[in-house]
Amino acid sequence: MSFKNTKTAFSLKNNAELKRAYFLFKLISYPFLVRLGNFLVMMSVKLRLPVDSLIRLSVFDQFCAGIDEKDSVKIVNLLATKNVKSYLHYSVEGANSENDYDNCLESTLKTLEVSAKNSSLLFSVFKPTGYGSSILFKKKSNNIPFTLEESDAWERVIERFKITFNKAKLIGISVFVDAEESWLQPSIDGLVEDMMLEYNKDKAIVFNTIQMYRKGRFEYLKELNDKSLKHNFKVGIKLVRGAYMEIERAKAIDGNYSSPICDSKRETDAQYDDGIKFIFNNLDRFSLFLGSHNEKSAKKAIDLAIKKSIPKNHKNLSFGQLYGMSDNLTFTLAKRGYRAVKYLPYGPVKEVVPYLIRRANENSSVSGQSNRELDLISSELKRRKDIKN
Repeated sequence: MSFKNTKTAFSLKNNAELKRAYFLFKLISYPFLVRLGNFLVMMSVKLRLPVDSLIRLSVFDQFCAGIDEKDSVKIVNLLATKNVKSYLHYSVEGANSENDYDNCLESTLKTLEVSAKNSSLLFSVFKPTGYGSSILFKKKSNNIPFTLEESDAWERVIERFKITFNKAKLIGISVFVDAEESWLQPSIDGLVEDMMLEYNKDKAIVFNTIQMYRKGRFEYLKELNDKSLKHNFKVGIKLVRGAYMEIERAKAIDGNYSSPICDSKRETDAQYDDGIKFIFNNLDRFSLFLGSHNEKSAKKAIDLAIKKSIPKNHKNLSFGQLYGMSDNLTFTLAKRGYRAVKYLPYGPVKEVVPYLIRRANENSSVSGQSNRELDLISSELKRRKDIKN
């Protein structure tokens, strides 16, 4: 399968939108400009300067679906015209109080309600540290006893998880639990497994996110399989490479311990591909959401699916990419009949700035990512110009 058909990839974008995207990715390709831009944006937000329009015209409209559900559903419906599915996330971050955690729960429930009314919205998602303090997850991960107050707070975390999955199961929407840093993840894994045991008897409502750039995560997949066989539950997996590489390596150096990140990209890619193979061999019990912007991984997954006679529309197989990136993968997969899904973050402009900064940093730091986007956009603009002439 070729992912080079730019006519398919950018079928929903006009020339002005393409040129704006080109300009943005060109800027992002220079790390020093990204660092400067991040600093200026954060300072503007802290000083409450009127920069919403500037942010919206640049990075916001490229990477976010809108400021609210009404805005975002317009994008959902537009993508659906090309057979592309979606899932929404209210991407406001920085929860650090019980009131914040309750607000995060309410926003997730609201997103679920919106999803229940639109057949193109197949999933939802939440971040564990949006439901409870990172201190709790860290202590639980390291088997450090809670204080009485912390024990009560942890019970509230569990209750927020259960409220979310009760709602999700009632309306038939699956929910991704985002991955966090390695020092928080063991407690998240344990909690998600408990939820799978309770809610995934018939189908995968609960999905854990597995970052395959971490050492040992392929072994964790095999452990989950053993547990699913023993306790008779379905396993939902969102398989990604990972999002915290710089943080993980820096903390390992500061703490004088071995980095949990694979020693090379080749090892990460191999573990990612091994994970796909393993899940495909157990697709009767696993539901796989293959979250990747890597063309080689997508092609390998498709080749393997064909080899194993796995139908394109298999209910346990989905491919996902972030909104504003890798449209060549998303729209080509959708056109070929695969379940292709876009992650659509939304929220007030200034409050989604941390998410936007991560997207800019990712495109700047991941080798070749901005250049790939630039090459594709350039090809499409040239194609359109040639046709016009």
